Amino acid sequence: MRSVTYSMGVSLDGYIVGPDGRFDWTDPDDEVFRFWIDEIRTIDVHLLGRRLHETMLYWETAEQDPSLDAASREWAELWNPLPKVVFSRSLTEVQGTNTRLASGGLAEEIERLRAEPGEGEIAIGGATLAAEAAAAGLIDEYRAMVHPVLVGGGIPFFPRDERRVDLELVETRTFGANVVYLRHRVVR
Repeated sequence: MRSVTYSMGVSLDGYIVGPDGRFDWTDPDDEVFRFWIDEIRTIDVHLLGRRLHETMLYWETAEQDPSLDAASREWAELWNPLPKVVFSRSLTEVQGTNTRLASGGLAEEIERLRAEPGEGEIAIGGATLAAEAAAAGLIDEYRAMVHPVLVGGGIPFFPRDERRVDLELVETRTFGANVVYLRHRVVR
């Protein structure tokens, strides 16, 4: 069965976005960006909340920029054809290559995607969507790219539902920019 992963950049105090709405501290250096490029190769479909979808729309036209570096071009070439499903209560349509608006609930969508053939991951992006998936026990792995910054509040990486989830450390990696990758599998 295809696994569901939740992977994002996070501050050391546990936030994906600070109280000011900024997340510029997650801008990856070349080494971290290469890691993200390699990770996207393992994904079959990406589930996104509205805010992350709107942020990622930049990549839809990035390839048209002649000053785009090779790594960013490679990311765009991988991201754009990747199937994407957007969950939103306010949007009636979505933009983007290979992007569709979810027609049902998150649990139903994940169940349908898990039933499809394929070995790649079902990736979840966005803390609100991930919190819903976590509450339903649908996340198989948490992958945090921990940045050396304390932002003091904002949108938390982990849901605050006061439910215990036991995790097994599967992988760690330290990058030159003092960024640490932590990959944990949910113990079932």
